[in-house]
Amino acid sequence: MSETEEKVGAAPALLGGPKAVASDPGDIFRWPVYTEEDEQAVLEVMRAGAMSGTDVTRRFEAEFADWMGLPFALAHVNGTAALQAAMWACGVGRGDEVICPSMTFWASGLPALGLGASVVWADIRRDTLCLDPASAAERIGERTKAIVVVHYGGYPADVDAIMALAEPRGIKVIEDVSHAHGGARRGRKLGAIGHVGAMSCMSGKAFPIGEGGMLVTADREIYERAILWGHYQRHGDLTIPALRALSGVDGPSAMSGLPLGAVKHRLNQMASALGRVQLRHFDERLSEIRRAMHHFWDAVGETPGVRAHRPPDGDDAEMGGWYHARALYVGEELGGLPLARFCEALGAEGYPARPGANMPLHLQAVNEADIYGDGRPTLLANAARDVRAPAGSLPVAEAIAEFCFDAPWFKRYRPAVIEEYAAALRKVAAHADELREG
Repeated sequence: MSETEEKVGAAPALLGGPKAVASDPGDIFRWPVYTEEDEQAVLEVMRAGAMSGTDVTRRFEAEFADWMGLPFALAHVNGTAALQAAMWACGVGRGDEVICPSMTFWASGLPALGLGASVVWADIRRDTLCLDPASAAERIGERTKAIVVVHYGGYPADVDAIMALAEPRGIKVIEDVSHAHGGARRGRKLGAIGHVGAMSCMSGKAFPIGEGGMLVTADREIYERAILWGHYQRHGDLTIPALRALSGVDGPSAMSGLPLGAVKHRLNQMASALGRVQLRHFDERLSEIRRAMHHFWDAVGETPGVRAHRPPDGDDAEMGGWYHARALYVGEELGGLPLARFCEALGAEGYPARPGANMPLHLQAVNEADIYGDGRPTLLANAARDVRAPAGSLPVAEAIAEFCFDAPWFKRYRPAVIEEYAAALRKVAAHADELREG
């Protein structure tokens, strides 16, 4: 019997047995990776006093666009700014509606409120944790202007299905790629399938530049509208006559070229310099993350009660950065062992895990908040219908703590360590009856 099998066969640590995860993980979880090359790039900008310029940022954008296989990329101060700019660039305004999955970080949808629009929360698929096209279809109304597709936990959502739903109706599709940098579906990078992609690049993400965001698109009008919204220094780049007229860049006033959004989305060039270096090494680092994560799930194998959160074999899709890595739980295969108890047992094995993921956004207090003093919830202030999603209306998102839990996010390929975490999962599943009785 191998050492791994001995660990699986031993009593659960929660019931007095030895831990499955016993090795020092070393740097297997350390992130981000910053080297002297990153430091020198940042210092060069700092010493030049060029933090608030655009020359380094423009080079970063050009390189990022080329990496994405798209003509346009526009850097932003953070991912939230990039998402709101994408919404406005897609024509979202007062009285419009933006459909967004309830299971995501708040920045995927709430920026619509600042545009006078409403967020219409939709449900997710249980196997992907991404927007359910059927739920999105049910929520389309006369004022639906955009649909946000989130590649949750790095999983490539079915953007093509959403595009087929949206395009005949004149609805724009915005991809939130904050969890999934470098992911792909049918040979296209995530963010390049919908009308526009937007993403966070903060320090915890798979593509970390300290703090920042990126908007990418093949649509020149969307790109130029995003410039007009929050990049006042760059209105000279506008080529569409109507947008140049709106900007005032050709006018006589010394104050021409003001941002229409009254926001300043320029990225600090130290982050841009960091981004350029990170991009040079990203594919190699992402490849190691993928190798490590796939090794983990391959080692978990057909363990009862557990499913990998990754595309099935034969699906022409590849996980992105695997940020916020998830695992799926099928409790009925383990005699109904509650996920909370399963995670408690994992924690005792040395594999920290919590049930669930984000709290569903449709259940949070912001949906009833009067943010701007309209005398009614801001979500409804300019709405033609009640777009709120009451409890019970999005059953999959609401049940997230029953079938989803933390997966380890390995950054290095260290097979011996990775296999201990896989053994912890297998061990807890193998002893479900004892844990249930306990």
